[in-house]
Amino acid sequence: MANVADEEYVIEIEGLVNTVGAGTILHRDLDLHVRRDEVLSLVGGSGSGKTQLVRVILGLKRPAAGKVRVFGVSWEDPSAKKVRDARRRMGMLFQNGALYSALTVYDNIAFPLRERGGLDEDEIRGIVHTKLAQVELNPGHGKLLPANLSGGMVKRVSLARALALSPDLLILDEPTAGLDPDRSEGFVRLIKRLREDHRFAVVMVTHDLDTLFELTDRVAVLADQHIIACDTLAAVSGMDHKFVQNFFGGERGRRALQHG
Repeated sequence: MANVADEEYVIEIEGLVNTVGAGTILHRDLDLHVRRDEVLSLVGGSGSGKTQLVRVILGLKRPAAGKVRVFGVSWEDPSAKKVRDARRRMGMLFQNGALYSALTVYDNIAFPLRERGGLDEDEIRGIVHTKLAQVELNPGHGKLLPANLSGGMVKRVSLARALALSPDLLILDEPTAGLDPDRSEGFVRLIKRLREDHRFAVVMVTHDLDTLFELTDRVAVLADQHIIACDTLAAVSGMDHKFVQNFFGGERGRRALQHG
């Protein structure tokens, strides 16, 4: 398996055409390249297709046209092993956590390890406890069911599961949505610490400006059916485009820019 340090880009999207429904074009001529060891945030208005783009990146949706490569591998590659290995190098944190309600915290985190195979239960237990510690939970939390978790704990358990296979690429969908300001700040600090320790790339979909400014290396703006800009926050926030000005030009955006 290639090491992410040997790759300039973990995601390469070129000339993407994405459709929904009965062929309605959602994205046209969309290009996006995500570098190794960066946090790239994806922003866009409601209906711009951020979730659909993430589905394409994950290989859950086939585009109508264009090239999509993750770790240099196309999801259309005839080699099942190449596709499987590429998938195992990604972790996904869903907005609502998407934990299996009938499984304990422990079994939720163990699930991708058991699916991969090749590990005995003692090895799985060690990895699960390590991942719990990484997200600042203890082994005792492993006995709980998702229904007994606070919103902040759901995020942490979901993150532990996303990290179970030690991914080179982590995709975060609105990671601080539904959290109060203190828990949101705590979660952002956790992501920053984990990246310092493990240096994985991150693609983050967010509308939260504070989270955006705390974590982002580059921001990609999805508007007018494609990525209209992909650059530093300072460069993008000065664009003369209606969505950009509305998104960054308010009071919260100005405050975040001053503190960034």
